[in-house]
Amino acid sequence: MALNELWAIEMIIAAFAGGAFGAAIGALPVFIFTGFAVIAGEVASYVDADAGAITGAVAFGVPFSPAISFAGGAAATAYAANRGYIDSGFDYHKAKDIGFALGSKPDVLAVGGVFGIIGYWLTVLSASFSMPYDHIAMGVTLSALLHRVAFGYDIVGKVRGDGLFDMSPFERGQTRGGAVADGGEGARLSVEPWLPNMYKWQEVAAIGVVVGISSAYIALVTGSPFLAFGISAATLLFLNLGVERLPVTHHMALPGSTAALAWTSGAAELGVVALLIGGFFGLICALFGEVFQRIFYAHGDTHWDPPAAAIVFGTFLIAMLAIAGIFPSSSWVATLGL
Repeated sequence: MALNELWAIEMIIAAFAGGAFGAAIGALPVFIFTGFAVIAGEVASYVDADAGAITGAVAFGVPFSPAISFAGGAAATAYAANRGYIDSGFDYHKAKDIGFALGSKPDVLAVGGVFGIIGYWLTVLSASFSMPYDHIAMGVTLSALLHRVAFGYDIVGKVRGDGLFDMSPFERGQTRGGAVADGGEGARLSVEPWLPNMYKWQEVAAIGVVVGISSAYIALVTGSPFLAFGISAATLLFLNLGVERLPVTHHMALPGSTAALAWTSGAAELGVVALLIGGFFGLICALFGEVFQRIFYAHGDTHWDPPAAAIVFGTFLIAMLAIAGIFPSSSWVATLGL
């Protein structure tokens, strides 16, 4: 991408529509759509290399890039919560309810659309300078910071317990008034872990290794760094439908797949070392996502996506290892032109 694409009117219009669509159906549902679109694109390209434009042009392009549609939906949720539009039974602050479809209110759609454009601009800026990380994931991450500032939310929130990393108030059921929750409505927990079923370090580490290895295998036998990501994103359909204890894993899958292919210079060659590298990247990105959620999600009031931040971290590390000559390539990750 070049900087002049910042002002490409057709792309801006499409980005506005993508952000508004994310607001209408909800940030999580639209991201699930991205997952299915990635699967469709990668399967198509595996069958016919000329048929894989779905991934780049649709799933990761305008208007359905997560930096546009998901980030627009998350921003619209933060706005709608401020306006009192969200009447779901969500246990946390309503601004975190990214599974809630916001419908067709013009002001909500406009907020989603504006943040869709912002996500497009953030992605173009990163791509124009070949920044060494996943440009879309960085767009998601920075967009969340911007919507917190724009709508008057604290960047981190008031820290309760014994510090940022202390999840024990949640485990005790402690509310923000200091009492223990009795199951009634309106008593907000003092600490709100992103995934109540997946925040303990050993559990996060275990699923990270498993998903990283599995994703590396998929990448090494298909040559696709994105298929495992699409599968992981699509599984969130079950989370959105209320399936309990479902792990969120796309931030382990994408770095695991990418690192494995970076080690093999993009060749679809199954090997023990590449599988273990995938497992290692799944592990460290899972743990980084947990670190991020404890700092920027658990004490705050809006959704600030831990997986997007973890993908930025993982892909940045891959780029640095490639620049240093430790990895033969960086797969699809940009490396500042080096």
